Amino acid sequence: MTVPPRRSRDVGQLVALARDGDPRAVARLLTLVENGDPLLPAIAAALAPYTGQAQVIGLTGSPGVGKSTTTNELVRAYRAAGHRVGVLAVDPSSPFTGGAILGDRVRMQDHATDAGVYIRSMSSRGHLGGLSAATPQAVRVLEGAGCDVVLVETVGVGQAEVEVASLADTTLVLLAPGMGDAIQAVKAGILEIADVFVINKADRDGADATYRDTQGMIALGERAAGQWRPQVVRAVAFRNEGIEDIVAAVAKHRAWLVETGEATARRERRAAAEIESIALGVLRARIGGLGEASVLDALAAAVAAGRLDPYAAADAVLERLHPA
Repeated sequence: MTVPPRRSRDVGQLVALARDGDPRAVARLLTLVENGDPLLPAIAAALAPYTGQAQVIGLTGSPGVGKSTTTNELVRAYRAAGHRVGVLAVDPSSPFTGGAILGDRVRMQDHATDAGVYIRSMSSRGHLGGLSAATPQAVRVLEGAGCDVVLVETVGVGQAEVEVASLADTTLVLLAPGMGDAIQAVKAGILEIADVFVINKADRDGADATYRDTQGMIALGERAAGQWRPQVVRAVAFRNEGIEDIVAAVAKHRAWLVETGEATARRERRAAAEIESIALGVLRARIGGLGEASVLDALAAAVAAGRLDPYAAADAVLERLHPA
């Protein structure tokens, strides 16, 4: 196998090697994606014919519920079924240094020597929503590298950080006994995005109450005929118990997605969000590249002093970007 130079920037060669399963080529492509390299449009164009077929599964939940352990066991299950698996594990970054421990990968060392598994830890780099801004393009890289299943593990998130639902075909929300009282089960936010609830650490006291509360919350929800009703499964991931039930629930949801046409609708919504994000990123770069920082400073000063309203100031910026 031809191995690319460590700092290769030949997109065609990197994509070809990634398609052949070369982990160094996959790593290089992901690094270029994470860094927002100018080659990113070329990378996306080269990968496009090979994307859109993988099953993307998101895992989210509060810190300590066992996301990494569950991910590790799901990798084992999907590998046993003959699938090539990619994992993107997003860790929070420091608001002070920008650094991250990237410790999720440490918990998945069981698969370090398996050529059919690619695991990448990513720093959130201050991006809110539980993911990194580069995650959608990173998913495309793993799809292009031939992964049948891509598992996306978010940082330990709160109730409003639900971005993974817009990225995944199926979203797993992990809960655990002792993480909150019954009121937590009816709060808006993270619990509303689940396609499958996983009551992990189900051998602990309070697991039955958590299961009942979750089922009760689902029963309160209004859904049209034929709409998906979230499944609730129990697991003890560190003992590999209940993993088959999770896989079965995901498979049932995937079948529903295909049968109803929701699979295509979700992917189209995902693509629309991705396009919007890229377009907004370009606009931000152009605003920052106006050159004359004094232009923005002057507008900001005028708004702060009450001589101009912010909408008029924004119109002035847009006029400079796209003169009539």
